[in-house]
Amino acid sequence: MLARTQTGSRHATIAATLREQISSGELVPGSALPSEAVLSGRFQVSRGTVRQALAALRAEGLVVGGRGRAPVVRRPGLAQSFDQLVSFTLWAQQLGRTPSARTLELARRPAAAEPAKQLGIPAGTPVFEYKRLRLLDGEPVMVERTTLIEPIGRLLLDCDLDGGSVYGQLGDRGVEFAEAQQTIAAIAAGGEDADLLGIPRRSPILEVRRRALDPGGTPLEWSYDRYRGDAFEITIHNQHALARSGVALRASGHDGVGAGR
Repeated sequence: MLARTQTGSRHATIAATLREQISSGELVPGSALPSEAVLSGRFQVSRGTVRQALAALRAEGLVVGGRGRAPVVRRPGLAQSFDQLVSFTLWAQQLGRTPSARTLELARRPAAAEPAKQLGIPAGTPVFEYKRLRLLDGEPVMVERTTLIEPIGRLLLDCDLDGGSVYGQLGDRGVEFAEAQQTIAAIAAGGEDADLLGIPRRSPILEVRRRALDPGGTPLEWSYDRYRGDAFEITIHNQHALARSGVALRASGHDGVGAGR
């Protein structure tokens, strides 16, 4: 049997061994861990002890799966910064990933109450709305739902929504997104988002609601993006000298300035 060490229990020793194999690259992201039976035999412990070790690794975010699914090494979270206004396309390219998009809808319609409020226009004013599925290396990771004021949205008719950054293409047409006000919250995936992202319903996802402004403070865009919770991490840079830099915690979520399309 595996000897109990002075620094921890048997399950802690198993967890430490697997943790080192993950850190060293011996167990690569996306690969399955040995089965409970194999680990039990290797370390000469009960399956209950192995389950405790695997539970510790799941709690640390190193492995995912279990409850009938083989545990696998978790792929590193994609760190999305929200302290600067950077398009999804540029951010992905900076990570060495291949971004793409699939446009699901583009329509001109009367503004509903919430978008109208956020854009500072009367409800029923014509706006352009689009919905896109964003992918990294061909894998769906985020659903965009965006409302643009009519003069800006009309420019989308000449843009390639599947071919790159909307911010970049609008920028080429003279539109400047100078700042954004954002709210970030964890929610459960509904049926449509779950189907689009290829995850079970009620899975945790990140919702980022954003109001983007031009240099004069006029709202141009109101959107909410929904990210796969198992694929993204959020990073925010704060400076002690600034009283309200970064994000401020509130009951309804976080406020800050951050990513664009």
